[in-house]
Parts: sequence; structure tokens; C-alpha cells
Amino acid sequence: MTVFDDLVGQRTAVGQLQRAVTGAADLVSGGPGTGLTHAWLFTGPPGSGRSEAARAFAAALQCADGGCGHCGSCHQVLAGTHPDVLYVRPSGLSFGVSATRDLVLRAGSKPSGGRFRVVLFEDADRATEAASNALLKAVEEPSPRTVWLLCTPTPDDLLVTIRSRCRLVTLATPSTRELVDALVQREGIDADTARSAAVASAGQIDRARQLATDAEARRRREEVLSIPARLDGLGACVTSAARLYEIAEEESKALTTALDAKEREELRAAFGEGSTGKGVAKAMRGSAGAMKDLEERQKRRATRIKRDSYDRALLDLVAFYRDVLTLQLGARVELSTAERSGDLERVARSSAPEATLRRIDAIMECRERIAANVHPQIAMEAMTSALLAG
Repeated sequence: MTVFDDLVGQRTAVGQLQRAVTGAADLVSGGPGTGLTHAWLFTGPPGSGRSEAARAFAAALQCADGGCGHCGSCHQVLAGTHPDVLYVRPSGLSFGVSATRDLVLRAGSKPSGGRFRVVLFEDADRATEAASNALLKAVEEPSPRTVWLLCTPTPDDLLVTIRSRCRLVTLATPSTRELVDALVQREGIDADTARSAAVASAGQIDRARQLATDAEARRRREEVLSIPARLDGLGACVTSAARLYEIAEEESKALTTALDAKEREELRAAFGEGSTGKGVAKAMRGSAGAMKDLEERQKRRATRIKRDSYDRALLDLVAFYRDVLTLQLGARVELSTAERSGDLERVARSSAPEATLRRIDAIMECRERIAANVHPQIAMEAMTSALLAG
């Protein structure tokens, strides 16, 4: 088993990365390193595994056996503890120029023990314009043993000058069959549950895993999908928007609470809480500043997670109306919301395909408004009114 085995449905991308790993081994041994380049751009739809592919590639670059999956180096990279792999995931809605300059400085140093200095930058599209310009210089003039791995949904999310200097790795949406096999074989989930989750996830492995293992996630999704059938007046629109907002808030709170508590506990332990001995009390007094910094980072992350939760709920609604359109046009494709067949058929019979397209546009406009900092509940009220009007 290698580090690439967990990438579901990505045979083409894996082949490309394995050829680069061969080039990396050649470079380390003194050869030209054909096939390896200093900057890579991982793109693909949500849930396709961009970050996972980049992390597997980072492990393979550091591994003497090309990503064996069981050596100490592979374990460190996959666990996020390798000293020569810099992991960057913006905790807030953006990544600023000051943090980027610090990252570029650290990336330029020589590997301390590994074969390469690797920078794994998740959500690189969150970099501000000034940060992107700072990043461009590093990508243009890399250190000899530094490899940049940037992850974005599409190439267009980065400056053209940055993406023109990167080797593109495009990840595909896994098929339902591939997702089912992964859930059954790797997660031990029964076949029926795995198939239901795979279909509902629309090809997103993380979402499929969540729906297969988390009853609350399934309940929230079911409630979101029940909204279109309840829109029978303006009062229902306001009520449904409020509930949609609450559902997303519930999900984001569930995700952040456990993370925040674990980080606070780890920070206190690092400063010696619960220990005895000389200097512990002084260290604990000095932890106040670090705790304040942690709380600020957690607030920024909570904002990002909330935004992601709103978006996930809205995309579930898009999936519902896409299935409505499928029925209206008589297309023979798999329905991701087939469990709501009664609602789908009623909405399909009571409206025209043009109205369905307008409803999908209204949901997408709501996503844009939230991204532009319109209060989510207000944006959702405007959306549900448009869904009612068709």
C-alpha cells in the first residue's frame, strides 16, 4: 500500500504524480530530475481530494521509497508533523501579505533532514491580491530544493502569472461506485448506507464519509431538502430562511466546538497546566497572551466554517432543483436527492424547466451575496422568496 492508495477515483492524477516522484528520486541522486517541477497547482471540484492528493505527493517526495506509506517520513507528512513540510491552511476568510511573506521566508531555507522543503498551501485562492504578489516572487525564483503545492478549486482562482508557473494537476469527481468501494473497504460501512451516502454526496468523498457516519449530518441534510415543498407563501419563506440559517449555524457549531476545546487543552498542557514543579506557575501566567492569540485564530476559523456551512446547505438545495430539472427534461442520470422523490415529482409537475433554472440562479445569487458579506439570513429570505415565485 502506498500514500496514493487513499485517493479515490484519481488514476490519471496519481500517474502524473508518480512520474514526478521518479524525477525527484533522480534529482536527489544527482540527475536532471526530469518530470519534477518546483510548483504544482492542484485543482478540482469540492470534495475531490485536492489537499489529500497534495499531502500524498508531499509524502512521496520526502520518502526514499517514493511514498511507501509505512516509513517514519510518510507517517510524519501524513500526520502533519514533518519538519520540512510547511502546512498552510488559512484560518479565516483570507490570507494576508504579512503571513505570506513569513511563509516565503521559511520556505526558502534548506531542508533540515528531508529531501525537499515542501510548502503545502491549502485554499490558496484565499490569498489577498498583495499576498498573491508576494507568493508570485517565491514561485518565480524558488530555492533549489523547495517545492510549492498550491490547492484551489479552479486554475482561474489564482493570478495568471502564478498558475503559468505551476504544473497543473486536475482531480476528477469520483464515481458513485468508487465512493461506495472506498466507504465499504476503508471505513467498514455497510454497502446500503455507503451507497446512499455516495449518491447524496455528489462525488465528494469527505461529504460521503460524513453522511455515512454522522446521523446528525443526515438529519440536517434531510431538513434542508424538505424546504422546497414547504414554500407555499411569504410567511413560509421567512420561516424556512430562518430555519436554513439555524441549520447551518448548528453544523458550524458542531464542527468548531470540538476543535476549539482540543486546541485549548493542548495549549494549556504545553504551558504545564496540571504539572507541578518550579516555574510552572510562572509559565501558566505567561500563557495568557498565547491563549488570546489562539482565541483570535479560532474566531477567524469559526467565520470560515460558518461560511462553508451556509454554502453546503445551499448546494444541497441546488442538488434538489437540479434533480427537478432532470425529471422535467426526462434525462436518464442518477438523482442525488432521490429519497425526496415525492417532492421532486410535485415540484417538477407544477413548474416549467425555465422556472427551475431561475430557482437555481436564485440560490447561486444567494451564495454570492453571502460571500459579499450580506447577512446570511437576509440573503436566504430573498432566496426563498425567489424560490416561491419561480
